[in-house]
Amino acid sequence: MDDTYAEWDSMETIDAVKAALESGGHDVMLVEADENAYERLKELKPEFVFNVAEGYYGASRESQIPAMLEMLNIPFTGSDSITIGICHDKSRCKEILSYYNIPNSKFFISDIQFDSNNLEFPQFVKPLHEGSSKGIYNSSLANNKEELISEIARIKECYNQPALVEDFIGGKEFTVAMLGNGENVKVLPIVELNLDFVPEGFNKIYSYEVKWFFDTRENQLDIFTCPAKVDEKIYKQIEKVCKDAYKVLRIRDWARIDVRLDKNNVPNIIEINPLPGILPDPRDNSCYPKAARHGGMDYNAMINAVLNEAVKRNS
Repeated sequence: MDDTYAEWDSMETIDAVKAALESGGHDVMLVEADENAYERLKELKPEFVFNVAEGYYGASRESQIPAMLEMLNIPFTGSDSITIGICHDKSRCKEILSYYNIPNSKFFISDIQFDSNNLEFPQFVKPLHEGSSKGIYNSSLANNKEELISEIARIKECYNQPALVEDFIGGKEFTVAMLGNGENVKVLPIVELNLDFVPEGFNKIYSYEVKWFFDTRENQLDIFTCPAKVDEKIYKQIEKVCKDAYKVLRIRDWARIDVRLDKNNVPNIIEINPLPGILPDPRDNSCYPKAARHGGMDYNAMINAVLNEAVKRNS
């Protein structure tokens, strides 16, 4: 199963972002995020950049365009190159969360020696430097030592990088869209994932298979509820833990944060994406636009809201 291009935006999404910005009265030019991007940006010297570039190669690929823009002193939407790089390195991100006592699962990196005899199963295994569910398959939930070793080997072979191995948190899952900066950061309506609707025979995780093959425009899975139907106390706790993570990681303008409840109903951060997916078609169940719609913003308004937050931050 080839997930090489899972993180990259389609032309449908790029055209939708362009149209949204134009609807806000802006003149928009597209710049390909390739090896010619620096000279192109230097030549154009745009007033502002709406950054959705995932990059091509390396663990820090999502930081490449932001670093170019910083060098050229061109303002842009979203987090700076340091924060994006940290969030793309799942272990570094978790280390910062742990330092600030923000709940997240115990973990280790597969290229550091470990004693599998002292692990509690199941363990969750994923690539250290990927997003968009790349590398997260049904087999990522390892129920014993043999499955764990097999998954670590698969990630090394397929992605040429270490695996992040975590204690699996089996409670309810949520995804949280964030918008804004500083004390004014806003939590959009929280999306709950009901993974009971995952096809029989598959683990109850939001895997690559579920995200891109089972949940399609033609055959949508009924797994999303927005706003989430949880106790108000838990809802507030989810908001708080996400705001805390947003703050300590110095995220700017927008992000999407994934959360699971542990056995004590404590919200744990499981993933942070400072470049959230923004598929424009509601049938694609892209969670940031879904949360925005339930918060009263259509796609065009959402895109311009992100831009406006970045402009305010730079004013």
